[in-house]
Amino acid sequence: DVRRPDGRYNIFYGYAPHNGKSAAELVSEVAKGGELRWHPLREEWNVYAPHRQNRTFKPSAADDPLSPTRPGGPITDIPFADFELCIFENRFTSLHMEAPEPSAPPYVKSERAIGRCDVVVYTPERTGNLFSIGQERRRLLLAAWIDRYQTLFAEGHKFVMPFESRGEEVGVTLSHPHGQIYSFPFVPDTQAKAGQVFGQGYDLASALDQDEDIYEVSRAGSIRAWCPPYARYPFETWLVPTRKQPGPWTLSEEEADGLAYLLGDITQRMDRYFGRDTAYMLSLQASPVGYEGDWHFWAQFYPILRAPDRVKYFASVESHSGVFTVDVMPEFAAKTLRAQIS
Repeated sequence: DVRRPDGRYNIFYGYAPHNGKSAAELVSEVAKGGELRWHPLREEWNVYAPHRQNRTFKPSAADDPLSPTRPGGPITDIPFADFELCIFENRFTSLHMEAPEPSAPPYVKSERAIGRCDVVVYTPERTGNLFSIGQERRRLLLAAWIDRYQTLFAEGHKFVMPFESRGEEVGVTLSHPHGQIYSFPFVPDTQAKAGQVFGQGYDLASALDQDEDIYEVSRAGSIRAWCPPYARYPFETWLVPTRKQPGPWTLSEEEADGLAYLLGDITQRMDRYFGRDTAYMLSLQASPVGYEGDWHFWAQFYPILRAPDRVKYFASVESHSGVFTVDVMPEFAAKTLRAQIS
């Protein structure tokens, strides 16, 4: 762990101790989060963070802020000449432990946006993906996720979500291989509903066994890659342990190997089918606080391509009603991805 002059942290993970010497530090002004406002008709919290309008936007390769700071090179967010995997606090954070008091008028229900937003840099290399970084680096990434889960839950956060957004179509402005972790002071509505369904007896393990020849894409040990029959996104794929458990911190070594392998395998299959870097949203869905006893952990890929040259856009129906119109049948998606032999 390294504490930066601006108050942010760098946390380095690796197979060998990180003994690098700190280079020149990036001098930056760090906004301490936004605010939460309650939507009375949807009954949900939303985060307002106008300072994020000024976040880094498509820098050149020479100005990549996620690369290591090398002698003679630009000063980046990682003040060391090399590293294996690094996590640091987002300079343009939406949630912060010292979030300011809300600016909303008194008649609007609001709260401080207390939480954390981490950036997870998979590799010092400027190019790559979850397949190309290799199994050892994926295992290291999983170990880093688990370490952050444990730390952030211990700090009192209610829901922790590692995720990756890939591709300009989903708004990515930094191409360097990386993801993020958001730690929320509340349980989002989507996860609260899932927790209620699990509590009412929904068995995800049994769902995996139904028509597995139709919906299963691949498997690694007891982890299955599965296109759920109720998918909302084209080629939506879940990575699901056959054993019910609250999160990746309870995975066995065999299960951790399988999950890490499939993160790369599904990325490669999608890229082969679409013939390009697939634009997707990936997230880990571990139990929020209070739902651990019934929760069944999974990771989910939400690709937003419906064909190699066609993007699935959120239309008026999805945006205004929340009812998705899906262009690709899950049966076809699973069959198609199965055919992309790894």
